[in-house]
Amino acid sequence: MSHFNPAFLDFFKSLAANNHKEWFDENRSIYEKEVKEPFKKFVQLVILQIAKKYPEFQGLEAKDCIFRINRDIRFSKDKTPYKTQVSAVVAPEGKKSKAINGVYFELSPEHVRVYGGIYELDKDDLYFIREGITENLDTFQKLYRDKTFVKLFGELLGEKNKVLPKEFQAYIDQEPLILNKQWYFYAQFPAEEVLKEDLDQTILHCFEVGRPIEQFFNQLIKR
Repeated sequence: MSHFNPAFLDFFKSLAANNHKEWFDENRSIYEKEVKEPFKKFVQLVILQIAKKYPEFQGLEAKDCIFRINRDIRFSKDKTPYKTQVSAVVAPEGKKSKAINGVYFELSPEHVRVYGGIYELDKDDLYFIREGITENLDTFQKLYRDKTFVKLFGELLGEKNKVLPKEFQAYIDQEPLILNKQWYFYAQFPAEEVLKEDLDQTILHCFEVGRPIEQFFNQLIKR
């Protein structure tokens, strides 16, 4: 049985055309029944399946992993109040986790996306990651060139610095990814995946394939 009904996708299609509080309030019961509750159950299922193998995920609850549907519009030019997707991060301590150990996913009428890696780093952690890459260059390259990783995620992404500290400049030709200040990856699937019975297995597969490179980063900055 599918985890979600077609009404899940239909709700967000209608929301995209009516993204205002009045419409949302009128359709809140549909949101609760077809989106909020099924997604909460689905996230809890993903947590339980990961926790069977990795004890650090035990005791984690879906409510601590799911992001609000309300957008933060305080500093945005886009003042539409609601997201047209649901999203969650399954990681130790949920949304509060600083560990590079978990999986982020979002479901929408446009796509299913599953993310991993590092997106936000302070100055010290960025230095430690670059230092770790230079000291373990072969290991790092084997991880992101792994055939399974490449087939699923493609490549490591992220914004780059134009100038590096001098101690890293000699490595640019050997490993251009040393210029990155983020190292993240994602897999994208058709929106129809939302309605498939094995959606949870798709997300779990992404988690497992991305885990080795996340563990590589995690050991370098010990978050």
